[in-house]
Amino acid sequence: MSKKTTTAPVDQADLVSLYRKALLGGMTIAALESTVERHLKRLAAADEIETEENNEEITVIKKQLPLAIRVGAALVPITLLFVGLFLVGSAVLPILGSYVTTIPQLQAAELMSPVPQEQVMELTPIVVSQVADAAQDRRRFAYEPEIIDTELDYTNLLNWFSDGALPQVADAQLSSELVEYTIDIPKVDIFNARVKVGGTNLNEGLIAYPGTANPGEFGAPVIFGHSVLRQFYNPSEKNPRRYNSIFSYIMTLTKGDEIIVKTPDGVTYTYIVQEKTEVKPTDVHILNQRYDTKSLKIVTCTPEGTYLRRGVISAQLVSQS
Repeated sequence: MSKKTTTAPVDQADLVSLYRKALLGGMTIAALESTVERHLKRLAAADEIETEENNEEITVIKKQLPLAIRVGAALVPITLLFVGLFLVGSAVLPILGSYVTTIPQLQAAELMSPVPQEQVMELTPIVVSQVADAAQDRRRFAYEPEIIDTELDYTNLLNWFSDGALPQVADAQLSSELVEYTIDIPKVDIFNARVKVGGTNLNEGLIAYPGTANPGEFGAPVIFGHSVLRQFYNPSEKNPRRYNSIFSYIMTLTKGDEIIVKTPDGVTYTYIVQEKTEVKPTDVHILNQRYDTKSLKIVTCTPEGTYLRRGVISAQLVSQS
């Protein structure tokens, strides 16, 4: 490769001295400027020729490289660009799609009531929560919101509720010896998933909310489970972290899909999905127990991978064996 000639910058004092010598030698200003212009053109032409030669040499070197290296060098940046776009799109598009299509269909209608919501919750005998107490505190004291600078761990069920405490279910059935059972949801490849009655650690299994009914009883077991972005969904029993993603697909369930519950005493309960909806994190009415029917609710965060809302699947008991 040819060496490129570089010209050192001319000092202003040297340039003035050069002009002075030329004028003292009898050269006119016009002749001097013409000479300088010719030299500049020659330098520009020389630079252009060197640039062309360098480009030609680079082209020759590229042609000497193996075809695989040349193709790889061209494809790698494009591939990385598309991989980046795919990763961003796979995270953002499900959330946007949920806002555009799913959420408008699932949001429960909010009925207007002459009684404030916190008083409705206080007077409803089905569920009693800390919402009423918090509302009384707000009426009694004025305070600024507290900004938390740490990310909440949503594998801890306590963090699913606004005040960090589990609402209490009123008129709960007497507790039984049932502390654990399993659940199958064939449509989303969930089999033999462990459901613990009570507790707060969603890393260890699904959690049946304490105070809600047991399978097969009047009322509704309310089962909570974690969700993540669907590309990380892996409900396999061989996956030691299966419960981190186990409910990522439950909002794809439709009316008529089966949910099968098996208890340690060998009884199998089959529930059929009836409806699904989304509610705000503060809407603890999803814990409501209706003791004139035998049903089941499963709950997760939606859109999957976020903690903005709660998705609820409601199912009805159809058989017991």
